[in-house]
Amino acid sequence: MNRKLPPEAFQFYVSLGPGRSYEAVGEKYGCSRRGVADLAKRDRWQERLAEVDQRAKERTESQALESIAAMNERHLKIARFLQSKGLEGLQSGRAELLGQATRTCTAGVELERLVRGEPTERTENLETVIRRECDRWLVREGEAAGADPDDVPGAGHAAL
Repeated sequence: MNRKLPPEAFQFYVSLGPGRSYEAVGEKYGCSRRGVADLAKRDRWQERLAEVDQRAKERTESQALESIAAMNERHLKIARFLQSKGLEGLQSGRAELLGQATRTCTAGVELERLVRGEPTERTENLETVIRRECDRWLVREGEAAGADPDDVPGAGHAAL
């Protein structure tokens, strides 16, 4: 079994997928595993395989991003449609449509904000956020060293 491997041997090796082996290539082309391994080393099959895998991964990621972008665009069109229909209902001035029109506008606005990555509701006011962040980042004198705040002069004031 000392046959010369054809150039397409590498393509066959790649096509075998995760279960690929030099033995399988040798069986296909009628040569020894050692002969395949020597050619693979000489022709850098492992490096080339890594490049093929990397290109395939990049192509898959690119297709996924394009798919997500198309989905987001469809969702934005739906959001704008909801907003326009809700606005039409509000502009009609018909009392029986006002409640539904308001809900439709709100749903459209929330969907658009969601698709664009913006918050759809606020649960805290600014004062609460500022207090929480001050408590989190400001260290009182002596607290960092583990001292009792009552033993440190001026410990009632935040250190700057």
